[in-house]
Amino acid sequence: MHKLRITAAQNLRSQWICPGCLRQKERSTWATAPFSTAYQKGFNQHRTRRRIIWAIVGGALGAGAIASFQDVNYRTVLKSKEEDKNEARWQSILKACHQRCADRTFRVLEQNGSIFIKLGQHLSSMNYLLPLEWTRTFIPLQDHCPESSYEAIENMFIEDTGQPIAAHFDTFDRQPIGAASLAQVHLATMKDTGVKVAVKVQHPALKEWVPLDLALTRMTFSTLKYFFPEYDLEWLSNEMESSLPQELDFALEGQNALVTRDYFKTIKDSPLVVPDVYWGRKRILVMEYIAGHRTDDLAYLDSNGIDRDEVSAALARIFNEMIFGDTPLHCDPHGGNIAIRPNDKRTGHNFDVILYDHGLYRDIPLRMRRNYAKLWLAVIEADEKGMRRYAREVAGITDDQFPLFASAITGRDYQAVTTSVVSTRSEEEKEVVSGAMGDGMLQELVQLLGQVPRIVLLILKTNDLTRSLDESLQTREGPVRNFLILARYCSRVVFREQMDIIRSHGSMLWPSNVLQRLGAWSSYLRVEAKLSLYEWYVFFRRVARLSPVASI
Repeated sequence: MHKLRITAAQNLRSQWICPGCLRQKERSTWATAPFSTAYQKGFNQHRTRRRIIWAIVGGALGAGAIASFQDVNYRTVLKSKEEDKNEARWQSILKACHQRCADRTFRVLEQNGSIFIKLGQHLSSMNYLLPLEWTRTFIPLQDHCPESSYEAIENMFIEDTGQPIAAHFDTFDRQPIGAASLAQVHLATMKDTGVKVAVKVQHPALKEWVPLDLALTRMTFSTLKYFFPEYDLEWLSNEMESSLPQELDFALEGQNALVTRDYFKTIKDSPLVVPDVYWGRKRILVMEYIAGHRTDDLAYLDSNGIDRDEVSAALARIFNEMIFGDTPLHCDPHGGNIAIRPNDKRTGHNFDVILYDHGLYRDIPLRMRRNYAKLWLAVIEADEKGMRRYAREVAGITDDQFPLFASAITGRDYQAVTTSVVSTRSEEEKEVVSGAMGDGMLQELVQLLGQVPRIVLLILKTNDLTRSLDESLQTREGPVRNFLILARYCSRVVFREQMDIIRSHGSMLWPSNVLQRLGAWSSYLRVEAKLSLYEWYVFFRRVARLSPVASI
């Protein structure tokens, strides 16, 4: 696929004639050299369109060949299980196959860049479903991506603002401090004020390449579906076509950041910090510079006396507030977009949680938020009847689809979901889930995700990413405390719904409404008291260095 994409680049970029030089340019700078003036003025639209179509078709055929090769690898290995009864030897062969296919896919995603890296970032967080060989291999895609050249960034500034970089900043580091799939960040100091800022700049090549990448992705998934109908991923390309334009609008990202910043300022003791925004354009965003370390940098947390369990609880509160509160949901909280820094001046915590990259947000409809809360309360209480009911309300899930959907939203084996999901995953359970993926669960999951509403997909993606963050912290308490936090948010949503229903029946002073209100309050307070007592119990065991609670 990568070679076919480079072929398209050779056709489109007249100043890079030598294929060897072009390949080197693609690897080192994302091929961001500006189009020549002659090229821009004399470009033949018909020939370009034809070449792009051939690039898309060729890329799709290449992707089909890669998918076929991966499929043959797995079919061969799975078939060998029937011939070789030595379980230990077969597991070793399977793990080697996982690693080969993961390495091959990683190279394709990394070399093609942009939206393909976005795919890899999400795969890196799916450690509850995908084999560890896959998720570990894709972790570098979270914050180690190809960089655009300084010259390309300079030209983009002139094109977008009418002025060079020096007109905006007294200093501007030529080397970025970080590069992601869609952008990179440079340190700079503001003109005249001398304020140190982080300047997020879009990779200039995306302006030309994103339409082709989206078309190539769409064609690739269509081709994959043609050859392998059981792996229908067209829903994923549709979601990318909807989400990517928002993520590429940095002016919109600045607005999202400010909305989130203002909202969490009203929440007492919240450790969330969102960098302030000074100014922005569609491809340039100038923000307050706030540095920290990744949440999985456990040595950094421990050396600064930052409790991993408290970080885990803080992340749970932040993202539950976004899902169940009155603010849009940040839908891309992978490890490269969250940082931790010490802060001894803060009440209740000795750290800040810094949230970056506010390009992808979604508003969750009120009805869905309420049903989603009821679904999680049913999950926590192991109420299978309630789970099935609200899975149908939230995502249109049938009874036959429910076991798989329950595993998808919880990251747990279905047996754990119907007994006690509020417990730490055992190694045996991980092996069971991983084995199920090889036995056909993956293709069923792909088909299921193609049927659920798009907003549910983004909620599931956020669940995947936050669950991955939590597991990387390796907390002492496991998931118990976070489920208590989740239960508190869900019960609050249900209580507010009950109050709205009572208000819709007339004056709150009517005797019947007063009684209903008292009943709702007492029910809510009982849940709150139970959760508070249990959280104090968990806290006491942690302080006393007793073994963590296995489940609720």
